[in-house]
Parts: sequence; structure tokens; C-alpha cells
Amino acid sequence: MKKVIYKHIILVFVVSVAAGILLGLLFTKCTGTEKGHSHHGEDTVYTCSMDPQVKQDHPGKCPICGMDLIPAGKGSKVENTYDPNAVMMSEEAVALANIETQIVGGGTTDKEIRLFGKIEPNQRLQQTQSAYVEGRIEALHINAVGDVVSKGQVLAVIYSPTLYAAEQELLAALNFPDGNQRGTLIAAAREKLMLLNITSAQINEIIRKRKASPYMALRANTSGTVVEKNINQGDYVRQGQPLLKIANLGKVWAVFQAYERDLPFIHKGATIHFTSEALPGKQFTGVVSFIDPVMNAQSRTAGVRLEIDNGSGVFKPEMILTGNIAANMKAYKNDIVVPKSAVLWTGKRSVVYVKDDTEELPVFLLRRVVLGPALADGYVVTEGLAEGEEIVTNGAFAIDASAQLAGKKSMMNE
Repeated sequence: MKKVIYKHIILVFVVSVAAGILLGLLFTKCTGTEKGHSHHGEDTVYTCSMDPQVKQDHPGKCPICGMDLIPAGKGSKVENTYDPNAVMMSEEAVALANIETQIVGGGTTDKEIRLFGKIEPNQRLQQTQSAYVEGRIEALHINAVGDVVSKGQVLAVIYSPTLYAAEQELLAALNFPDGNQRGTLIAAAREKLMLLNITSAQINEIIRKRKASPYMALRANTSGTVVEKNINQGDYVRQGQPLLKIANLGKVWAVFQAYERDLPFIHKGATIHFTSEALPGKQFTGVVSFIDPVMNAQSRTAGVRLEIDNGSGVFKPEMILTGNIAANMKAYKNDIVVPKSAVLWTGKRSVVYVKDDTEELPVFLLRRVVLGPALADGYVVTEGLAEGEEIVTNGAFAIDASAQLAGKKSMMNE
């Protein structure tokens, strides 16, 4: 009986020890698991400042760009509550990308407009010499374009059967027997000859000599330079046909072509400084006297005209000119001016990157802006920026590339 009791006690003891060991193992395992979970929750995540999509639980090199991975920055407003589209970069990444920033504000809005043009004859001082009668050019005293003529000078001699017939009518009227009708016929014949550009002195000479001539002298209507010649000796011309064009080059036009984007800033009375390759080292000044009201459909430009005194004859038609005009754009004096390098232009919209100084690491935010006129080295921004904000002026493409790789808003992805 004692042996049975002793065996029973030993069995209970063994079972108790085994149960204690098992409970100890289970408690240890549960505790270790909880500690493991707690430790895993405190693991630091490492990422790349240039390729934020790269994330791992230990430091090392970025598999894309080879840069050192940095802590993802738990608790950062950018990653959690601030703006999911913001781009955060390390100081090292900013230096490698050569990123530069600038605080924006109002600036000079003087717009320098460059114009190209040429010298043209003053059309108000041009005259065309036409044939008053039909006939053949018997003699031509103007041999080439550029010849200088004086008013009243004989330019050509025309043989005209029509003129000869009109003079014969005058002589017949002089011999008409009826005195009353003779006066009427003489008046009519004189009127017909005057319409053919025969002067009263020439008509009186015909009456005095009682002799008709088929030859007519074409005389210059004005003084100037022949700029166009349409005849040669021996040509047969029709009545009213243009023969020569004479221009007074004492005053000429400087006509520049302005693109339609520049036309709002050019007005009458504006001063244009211009030069010519034919006159190196010299600068000239003129005042805008006329702007074409109609655009050229092919070149998309409008003419801007200056009237220039040319008494010395230094300016010659078709001489090429280069001009500059400083247009003060008073309508934009209160707007922001930014460097051209700060703007990313997609064709449909324009964006800049604004730096946020509230974060420990550099943070950049995409901002859409509305551009005004283009200046020599910048743009006028009419909407999207406020004075005092800090924008990226160099390296904006690098920041935008990082945003594109991370799937955030960028210049190509709204």
C-alpha cells in the first residue's frame, strides 16, 4: 500500500514539474514575441533623397543612383500630414543637384524689344512718270536706276501719231472759215492737247509756227532720284503706262517689323535707337510716327515706321537696320518678376518650385503660375506667387525629376 502511495506521489511530482516547464516555455515565447514586435515597430526605415520610392530597414546605398540612404524622417509633416506632393531632399542631394533659391519680389519691368527693319523711300515724296500718249520711245535720257533728276528735266522723247493727229486738229481749227465755229474748235483742240500734257507755251508755239510735230518731250514732275525704271529706248508704250518712279530721298522711312507679342508695348512717340551694318560705330535715334493697323499674315508682324531726315544721303533704300526700344510696362509695376531659369514651361502651363522653410530638411512644393510678358532675363508673374516667397532658380528640373519618380505632382503630371 505504501509503495502505491509513493508511486502516486512521484507521478504527481513529475507531472507538476513537466507542467511547470511547459508553462515557462510558453510564457517565455509570448514575452519574446511581444518584445520582438515592439522592437520591429521601432525599426528605422531608410530611403533615398533623390529616389523616395526606395525604402529598406537598414542603411546602405541607393540601388538607382548610388547615394547614401538616409532615415525616412518619422514624424515629418511632409510624409504624414503636410502635403503628400511635396518633395523632400537632403542637404547632400541639394548640393549635388546644384539647387539655388531666391526670394521673389517686385523688380524692374522695363522690357527691351529688339527690332529689325530697313530703309524705304518716303512714299509721300514719290511720283510715277507715266506716258500721256501712246507711242515709241525715240530717246531716253535716263539710263539707270539711281540717276538724279530735276523738276522739268526732259526724261524721254516719245514719237506719237496720236499727238500728231491732235496737233493737226488744232491747225485745221485755225483755218476754219466760220469765225464763230473757229473759236469753238480752237478751244476744243487746245483742251485736247492740254489733256495730253502739252503746255500752253508749247501750244502757242504750234500756233505761231503753224506746224505739227509727232514728237513729245516727257518732263520730270518732281526732283529726286530714279528708284524704278520700266522702259528702254525703242519700247512702244501705251497711254497711262508707268515709265519711271522718282523719289525724293531727302527724307526716308525706317520701317521695322514688330511681332504681335511686342505690339502692346510700342506706341506712337516712342523712341527707337538703331544701327546699321553699313554705318558701323554710329547710332541713330528716331520717333515712332506710324504703326501698321494690319498684321502681315505670313510673318505675323506689323510695320513700325520712323521718319528720318536724310539730307546728307547716308541712308539708302533697302539698307538693313537693327533697333532697340525700351518699353516701360506700367501696368505690371506691382507684379512679381522671376528669373527665366525658375520657370518650367510645359506648353499649356507654367510652374515653379517654392521652398518651405518650416521643415528641417529642404522641402519643395510645386506651384502653378500665370506668366505675363517676357523680359530680357525674366518673366512677369501675374498670379501664383507672393512677394517674399523663396523659389528655386536653378536645379528645378532635378526636383521635378524626383517628383516624377515618386509619382507626385510634377510639370508633366497634374
